[in-house]
Amino acid sequence: MSCAKSILLISFVCGLLTAEADADETIQQQTVVSVARIWDRAEHSAFTDLILFDDDLYCTFREGSGHIPGRNGTIRVIRSQDGMNWESVGLLSEQHVDLRDPKLSVAPDGRLMVNAGASFYHGSERKRIESRVAFFDSKSERFGPTQKVTMPDSIITGHDWLWRVTWHDGWAWGCVQQVPPGKPRTLQLIRSRDGIHYDHVSTLAVDFPSETTLQFLPDNTMLAMIRRGGNDPAGWIGQAKPPYTEWNFTPSNKRFGGPNLVQLPQSVWLAGSRGYGKKATTELWQLDLDTSQFDHLVTLPSSGDTSYPGFVVDEPNNRLWVSYYSSHEGKAAIYLATLRLSALQKTQP
Repeated sequence: MSCAKSILLISFVCGLLTAEADADETIQQQTVVSVARIWDRAEHSAFTDLILFDDDLYCTFREGSGHIPGRNGTIRVIRSQDGMNWESVGLLSEQHVDLRDPKLSVAPDGRLMVNAGASFYHGSERKRIESRVAFFDSKSERFGPTQKVTMPDSIITGHDWLWRVTWHDGWAWGCVQQVPPGKPRTLQLIRSRDGIHYDHVSTLAVDFPSETTLQFLPDNTMLAMIRRGGNDPAGWIGQAKPPYTEWNFTPSNKRFGGPNLVQLPQSVWLAGSRGYGKKATTELWQLDLDTSQFDHLVTLPSSGDTSYPGFVVDEPNNRLWVSYYSSHEGKAAIYLATLRLSALQKTQP
């Protein structure tokens, strides 16, 4: 056999072996590039969100002494240019108030905004829940003081938590989970022009509603990924067209915990949540909009007290950044996973 033919044969065999190796790789192996612990200075760090702002990554989370103690939750915001080296740029706190579950967004005027819940305790009993917002000043590189989010008196229960805000066409949209003691939970859709003062839009007819993330389709259809409790805690997917007063809800095949939803290029919808298997984990799923069902894609290194992912899609660099928290290495700490975007997009039907 000639040298040239031998080289061709070797190249062909190597190509087959490489193709077989790629085929044998799981989605997890093809997708996950790296996972790093990026912050662990508090006794308990949890409930993350992530955003790209002025070309830097911003990650926020709650710091406290445990998952649900009262009066000691503070909101930390950290920043990185490369996802590896992080600095603190803000610590939001209120005396005798438990601030928790911060979420990041960018207002139409270009300011970075953080929302959070504010719980008031008497001993171990939570007596009141309000919502807070604060804005980042790019000139001073500091956050201003927390401000109380206002809602119409007609819907206020005294236990009103605006969990996440999504900006769309100049409006801040969000769902308020209402948990008055001894009364049924309710879920209210509200909107605002400034992120502070909100109007009521509709009441969502959901049993045992909890944390809700909103997103929008190109035709302005609103999607709602709704955590639920009760005897049948399967999460629901809701869809509504403007003016968002009439909703269709479909039970999913997953239970949610800290739900988040993002659209990847090529119209792939990616969700993140706590997984409720033999042990708690942080998982990524693909959502089928036609059926409201999820397919499992990736389980990130996690266990114990974990979940609440934040997403940043970096299409030019073929990566998805995912922030989350977990206690699989000891105390609850903050992690950043880097995933290969093209591998996630190959999973679409």
